[in-house]
Amino acid sequence: MQRFRTVIKKAFVPITIMLIPHSNSRSLNIKVPSIGVFVSIVLWLIGMGYVFSVAIDVLEYRSMKEKLNYYSAQFMEMKSTMSSLKKAEGELTRLFSFKTKEQVLKNVDTSDSGSIDMENLREQIKTSMESVGEIRDFLSQQKNVYLSTPMGWPVDGHVTSPFGEREHPRSGESKFHSGIDIAADPGSPVRATADGIVSFSGWSGGGGNLAVIEHGFGFSTYYAHNKMVVVKVGQKVKRGEVIGHVGSTGNSTGPHVHYEVTKEGKTVNPLTYINRRS
Repeated sequence: MQRFRTVIKKAFVPITIMLIPHSNSRSLNIKVPSIGVFVSIVLWLIGMGYVFSVAIDVLEYRSMKEKLNYYSAQFMEMKSTMSSLKKAEGELTRLFSFKTKEQVLKNVDTSDSGSIDMENLREQIKTSMESVGEIRDFLSQQKNVYLSTPMGWPVDGHVTSPFGEREHPRSGESKFHSGIDIAADPGSPVRATADGIVSFSGWSGGGGNLAVIEHGFGFSTYYAHNKMVVVKVGQKVKRGEVIGHVGSTGNSTGPHVHYEVTKEGKTVNPLTYINRRS
């Protein structure tokens, strides 16, 4: 109790901020409590982090939009080429519908308006096919990234313990929590949040029955304290597929799922991906 009072007292110790103008005006002294300065810095850091995350999303969106606009232009060129081919095909079909050589020669149009530069056409077709390949590869990669990125909730429930520093429910000590705890009804289905391959399935000591999925592109997800895990190591899973059922195995105080996300080997806040827009 005495320690708590001491901490509170130190938190409200005033700090004087002196503003000195370049003119001959008197300086201005502002007194604020220590905790006010600390809170201001924390809020500034959070605000800057949010601004940077939004800026990154905007840049990624613009880059993708530019690529899609480029590919759209390529599609229009290809459409024009196909239109020319269809027109030529229609003209040839019309000519070959005549029964005699004389009729064909009589009806053939020798003006340049309907002629086709076959060499140029071959180049256009080649360029169009290369563009189609690029578009397919680009969209395939973007789809793989989408399917490999964790999204949504692994179980229907509510967060009882957030990511970051927390008071351990058993020891009462302050300790870093590498995921989030989601309380749910016992036996509720636990689902994969992204496509991937199961890299671990079984007993993990404090984590109880644990399932770990590797998703590619640096992502891994962990689902701990399950009553049972229903997938095997090496098994391919899809987003939304059931991988286990809620339990309270290992170091657990009640039925819940400890859900963890790592990117490039570093733990990140799962709520960032749970709340991510698809």
